[in-house]
Amino acid sequence: MKEVIKSHRTAPQAALIARLNPIIRGWCNYYRTVVSKKIFTSEDLTLWNMLRAWTVSRKKKKTPLIKALKKYFSHGKHGKWTFQTGKTVLYHHAETEIKRHTLVKPESSPLDGNWTYGRKRRGTYTGTPTRVSKLLKKQKGICPQCKQHFTPEDLIEVDHIIPKSKGGKDTYNNLQALHRHCHYVKSKNDYLYDWLENGYEWKDDILTVPMARV
Repeated sequence: MKEVIKSHRTAPQAALIARLNPIIRGWCNYYRTVVSKKIFTSEDLTLWNMLRAWTVSRKKKKTPLIKALKKYFSHGKHGKWTFQTGKTVLYHHAETEIKRHTLVKPESSPLDGNWTYGRKRRGTYTGTPTRVSKLLKKQKGICPQCKQHFTPEDLIEVDHIIPKSKGGKDTYNNLQALHRHCHYVKSKNDYLYDWLENGYEWKDDILTVPMARV
């Protein structure tokens, strides 16, 4: 997260949140079976301090810190200091539900029903659609967007790497399996980059129309 925040030092707040959310969700989904709420809360505190430093790096020298913080933090679902802009809200680690995996008996076989998690990673879980199954095998059970493994509870969607609207084909070499939230972020960014390439600009966290088009 530190590197992401550092690389988005001058980016719009919405862009930073859109990049952080899939990373946080993916990390939490991966570790929620082996960590506690206390660990997740600790991670949120660490993230808060990094975002505070991010805010300080953006503010003007004469601007009071509290005023700068209130520009990016406001009252919301996480309390008084919710990092948000409009309807785009930063996901908190502590929002993640802790789930413990049932231990698999030593005598269990990779071919029986107790190996749902491992089988789904390999794309052989019986509840997985054929196309998704092939993509999971190709990706070795990893989401290309957040770089985290899929779990049995994850909602998986098929994405066109090059959008069909930009000439992308509906073939396996142009398809990838993504977490639903990762798919949403990727699709949103596809259109965002298209707007930016066409001359639109970010001003005060708002996408503005070029003067020449007004």
